[in-house]
This record gives sequence, structure tokens and C-alpha cells, in this order.
Amino acid sequence: MRWINFTTAGTTAYGILEGDTVIETRGDIFSIWEKTGRTHRLADVKIEIPVMPRTFYCAGLNYVAHVKEAAEKVGTSPNIPARAEIGYRAQNALIAHGEDVVIPRDATEKVHYEGELVVIIGKKAKNLSEADALSCVFGYTIGNDVSERTWQKADRTFFRSKNTDTFKPMGPWIETEVDLAKLHTNVRLNGEIRTSFPTNDMLFSIQHFIHVTSQYCTLHPGDVMWMGTDGSSPDLKHGDLVEVEITGIGTLRNRFVREA
Repeated sequence: MRWINFTTAGTTAYGILEGDTVIETRGDIFSIWEKTGRTHRLADVKIEIPVMPRTFYCAGLNYVAHVKEAAEKVGTSPNIPARAEIGYRAQNALIAHGEDVVIPRDATEKVHYEGELVVIIGKKAKNLSEADALSCVFGYTIGNDVSERTWQKADRTFFRSKNTDTFKPMGPWIETEVDLAKLHTNVRLNGEIRTSFPTNDMLFSIQHFIHVTSQYCTLHPGDVMWMGTDGSSPDLKHGDLVEVEITGIGTLRNRFVREA
């Protein structure tokens, strides 16, 4: 099932997306809901952020090739993580499919994309075993973890390098029926594929990250967990269009514009 959060005629609601038709629903998509009987053309609605998370988790370095490429750029030996580490991002940075990523006027040219699989938690969970970890998953969507690398090196935290307004596009919808083994990520810059990798080729699996996180943090419906990226990004400039496609889920599309 494909869930979409949308706005039409000034009203925001969830719907089930079937082809190009949005079947409007009411209620809580994580518990009890029903169809309203109203339908909309996908082309006639504004797509919103799939969910506003209570907690915004993100996996640390989680693809070997990405670690190696990052080390090569700075002339150091790659430090492959020995354990799964989780971090946080800020809700204010989230924007929807089709909205612009705004590059601050004082940002350098080192602004990069990171196409990521996003896990949507659907049930309250604590102390999950790795074998049971996926039992709390509602579905999956797509994220673009935008980073300003000069700030990332200069600052002691990710305050502005990762969490600046608009730096976390997410969407376009939530897909509940996903075969993780078959997913593939393609990131296109102005229509050209620049990054391509098997989505599930992770250093630490989704199951492992959920297991580890749930030992310390209670997971709640609507929480999101971004799973990291592979490959590297060119420097993005004003007017660039970035599309993150994950097969079986969809394509997240956002244009980058520099603040006037």
C-alpha cells in the first residue's frame, strides 16, 4: 500500500495512492482509519512531508564505499565503523517532494546530496531483538541528507551543516510493501545518474539499527530512521535538480536554489 500526505483546497489529509488517484482517508494511519469516499487526481494535490516525526534518527556511516571515498578525499586511511551508531536530525530541516532546498547565502560551494532509504516506525517498541526488529516498521520512504561540508568540518556539531532549514527533503510517500533485497538507489543530477548502488548493501542492516536503538530509546509511531548513503556527490549549485530514486518506492525530486 502507498500512503500519501497531501493538501487540496486548503485541507491536509492522508490518502492511499493507486496509480494517479489519491483515495482520501480519515483517522490514524498507524492504527484506525477509513476511506472518506473522496478521490483526487495526484496532479491536483500538493504532496506534503510523509510524516512529521516525533524523533528523527539517522544512521551513521553505513556504506563501506562511502567511507572509503570520504577518506580518499582527505588523504587518510578509511576508518570502517566497528558498530552501528545512531544520530539525530532536526525537524525544522524537513521539506516535501517538489519543494526547494535553499542554500544559505553564506554557504560555500561544498553543498552535497546524500540519497537515503528512510524507515517509518509504525508501532511503539522497546528492546526489540534483531529477529523481531522489522515488526515495528510501517513502511519506507526516501530522504536526501543535504550537507554543507565546510561547515561540517569547521563546527563541533552538525547544527548548521546538516540541520539548516530545507536541508532534509523527504518523500514523496510511504510504501508499505517493500522487498529490501531488491531495492536500488539512483541519484540523478539534472537528469544524469551520478550515484547508483544497491540500497540494502549496508554495513549494518535496518534490523540491526532498530535493535540497537530500541535498547536505549523507545520507538514511537511516526518516528523515522534514515539509513545512510553510498557514493559521493558533486558540488551543487543554484538551479540544480536532484532526484533520488529508490526502485519500488518512487522518486524524491527537489531543486537547489541559493538564497538571494
